[in-house]
Amino acid sequence: MYLDNLDSFDQQILSLLTKNARYSYSEIGDIIGLSRVAVKSRIDALEKKGIIEEYTTIINPQKISGAVSCYFEIETQPKYLNAIIDKLKYNDTVTQIYRMSGNCCLHIHAVAASQDELDHFIRKEIDSLEGAIRIQTHIILSRIKDVKGLRL
Repeated sequence: MYLDNLDSFDQQILSLLTKNARYSYSEIGDIIGLSRVAVKSRIDALEKKGIIEEYTTIINPQKISGAVSCYFEIETQPKYLNAIIDKLKYNDTVTQIYRMSGNCCLHIHAVAASQDELDHFIRKEIDSLEGAIRIQTHIILSRIKDVKGLRL
């Protein structure tokens, strides 16, 4: 459905890379029936078009002793929305910021090294946000399912 405008080889390449981004060009070629050079050329084109944005390592903060992961729902006064975004997007504790539909609502994900660090972040950064109307904090207790990016 998402890949209808790509040919079957590109679809197969993307499907394989989303399962294991460490596949070599040769391994992909062997699986889908193309040469290593053809696979590399196709992947380069997918990167150039922006279809493949990046390759990354994802670290599970819950597997690191003491790390605390949480979400914030922040409703802002419209005139303060950009200032709040600017303040939070440069903070290392913040990992994701989404602008949501509704009344100037932001969805923020943060990961702190400890409960104390999270408490400090909330007191110094979140509680002091000028123009915030309502803030809800949700501590993640366990991760059941966590899909990164588009699933094919």
